Amino acid sequence: MADSKTAVITGSTSGIGLGIARILAQAGCLVVLNGFGEPQAIEAERRKIEEEFGTTCHHSPADMTKPAEIAAMMAEAEERFGSIDILVNNAGIQFVSPVEEFPLDKWDAIIAINLSSAFHTVRAAVPGMKRRGWGRIINIASAHALVASPYKSAYVAAKHGIAGLTKSVALELATTGVTCNAICPGYVWTPLVERQIPDTMAARKMTKEQVIEEVMLKAQPTKQFVTIDEVASLAAYLASDAAKGMTGSILSLDGGWTAA
Repeated sequence: MADSKTAVITGSTSGIGLGIARILAQAGCLVVLNGFGEPQAIEAERRKIEEEFGTTCHHSPADMTKPAEIAAMMAEAEERFGSIDILVNNAGIQFVSPVEEFPLDKWDAIIAINLSSAFHTVRAAVPGMKRRGWGRIINIASAHALVASPYKSAYVAAKHGIAGLTKSVALELATTGVTCNAICPGYVWTPLVERQIPDTMAARKMTKEQVIEEVMLKAQPTKQFVTIDEVASLAAYLASDAAKGMTGSILSLDGGWTAA
């Protein structure tokens, strides 16, 4: 991967997004982090990336529910670094509830962050990628892009939408040197997964241990959580020249969840 490549990773101040940012920085990319969190902690991670990998790392606090802020983040990255070569749409939130009780504001926020934000970033990145004849769009979907689970209507709908968006964009860009693929992890032990446990406990009337063993890991034949490093390594491959022939792929990384 060329040292001059610039990568924008949404939702990358922790968890999977941060893992992807780090592996792309290690490969020589200039990196734009995005997301919320404790400012001091974000600054510490930003500086750590720069110091460990000898690259430039910038943080954008753009709110993924606000199209104007997304557009501004993408324009700033183009202006600051000269290009956006790799776009990783990772931002996501979760809420667990029976559909008839699902709060309207939670539905709107999940669709905005998990699905619509990817449309807005892709829309902004594609013109420059097409001009340069090279680009990598990587959407972090979920096993829930392929199968459903109860009490997650908004999340499942958004992730199915990400799979469709990925395929459509890939076909539009097939002759341009720009690829678009999606990674579908199973349960990865991240802050997002940990935060959904109490809601799942309430919805299913289970203990924490039961949620982990009987809901999360029950779905994965390996009985193990997927790791952040595994997802990041697959993203790094998709971002490389070696993956130029792969586009429109919806790639499972789920411990066998969707094999049945």
